[in-house]
Amino acid sequence: MFDLNYLLIVGSILILLSVVIARLSQNLGVPTFLLFIGLGMLAGSEGIGQIHFSDPALAQTIGIIALIFILFSGGLDTSWGSVRKVWGSGASLATLGVFLTCGVIGLFAHVALGFPLLQSLLIGAIISSTDAAAVFSVLRGRNLHLHPRVRSVLELESGSNDPMAIFLTLAVIAAILTPDGPWWMMGRMFVQQIGLGGLIGLALGKGMILFLNRIRFSYDGMYPVFALAFAGLVYSLTDVLGGSGFLAVYFAGLVVGNGTVAHKRAIQRFFDGLAWLGQIGMFLILGLLVFPSQLFGVLGAGLWISAALILIARPLGVFLSLYFSKWTLREKGFISWVGLRGAVPIILATFPLLAGLPEADLVFNIVFFIVLTSTLIQGWSIAPVARWFGVTIPPGRDSDSTLEFNAPEGAQMEIMEFILPFGAEAAGKSVLELGLPDDLLIVLVCRGEKFIVPSGRTYLEEGDIIQVLANKDNLQPVVQAFQRQKAAPPAN
Repeated sequence: MFDLNYLLIVGSILILLSVVIARLSQNLGVPTFLLFIGLGMLAGSEGIGQIHFSDPALAQTIGIIALIFILFSGGLDTSWGSVRKVWGSGASLATLGVFLTCGVIGLFAHVALGFPLLQSLLIGAIISSTDAAAVFSVLRGRNLHLHPRVRSVLELESGSNDPMAIFLTLAVIAAILTPDGPWWMMGRMFVQQIGLGGLIGLALGKGMILFLNRIRFSYDGMYPVFALAFAGLVYSLTDVLGGSGFLAVYFAGLVVGNGTVAHKRAIQRFFDGLAWLGQIGMFLILGLLVFPSQLFGVLGAGLWISAALILIARPLGVFLSLYFSKWTLREKGFISWVGLRGAVPIILATFPLLAGLPEADLVFNIVFFIVLTSTLIQGWSIAPVARWFGVTIPPGRDSDSTLEFNAPEGAQMEIMEFILPFGAEAAGKSVLELGLPDDLLIVLVCRGEKFIVPSGRTYLEEGDIIQVLANKDNLQPVVQAFQRQKAAPPAN
């Protein structure tokens, strides 16, 4: 029987320390999730905290719940306009790129390090996908200002490549446990995971918008609570039906974040806080789960596989996946470098432990070591590498506006926010020149550190955050006005 007070005291102290560490490290360029893992290791049975934790099933459960928060929050904050332009590239990276990474690492570990073939492929499958929590945390830091197209494809890839990694991991585990099993069943499972995950996520995202706009709660705080319960329903229902719950949650968040939803700002802020709590809790638990002394035994193999992953497998996967795309060589090079591994590979590494596979502890420790090295080498260097590859843009301003508008019953007006993208046709035009509908009012323009109450003669600039009071039934012209790109100059 555990002591509730002890659990609350220890848990609260660890979370408070994590928040303080995140704040102190904000300008150091250190990925915060690496510090959370480090704090968990310090608090563990071999650290100064002496907290013994060795329950992979509980760690897996906590990790899944945290990823629901993180993926839904990531979808809420992702612009559909940006994602739509990189949809094909993101899908290719999330499927072909993951498959190639798994194959290259499996071949390397088998040929160069002498691991059994299936064990090598299992390691490759587990570390084959980039991690949403890691990528969102690093790319949305205040000191990194990537070109929207590059940022969008990296976030889309990390938010949608988990089903492929899970499929490959389960396929290899099944091959180890039942070598004579029907392989065609695994192919059907993959198609089912992707298809059902995408369709259910999109459908339930639309349903969430419908419910949130139709239900009028007496208390504003009920809207985020309703959205939280709905996000949990999206994951669990999809998983029960045989689809990818992670993909469904991300797609549902994407639909809600780009729709017209009552109290959307409050919901976004609520899930932003939950995503941080999820990251802290998940990485602390994973740090507690590992025994640091056991990492020394995999030092050599871990370094070799990490080098192969960073320098061979990830670049090969990216360049082949994007071979027929229009990405520049510099953009492909930077995308290759942002192959961050994080919580998802560690959570997948608990699958062999729970399946009782031989050498499962060895696989877990190798994966954990690879995550640490990936974070230290790639996560720390993303900002200077982005500048070297020339994929950054001038810094803008993060939107911190607190303007909210609670419409009375039956009203069709809503406060909405748009970020004027780089290359937008509206940039350089005055408000009058936009030809916006009569039932729309631009109430605020956020530019850098300035807040501008615009008039008809106010000229808009790229990166402006524009808040409008508009009729919900007349949004299409508004969206088109702010997201339409300038026509490309004729080729010489």
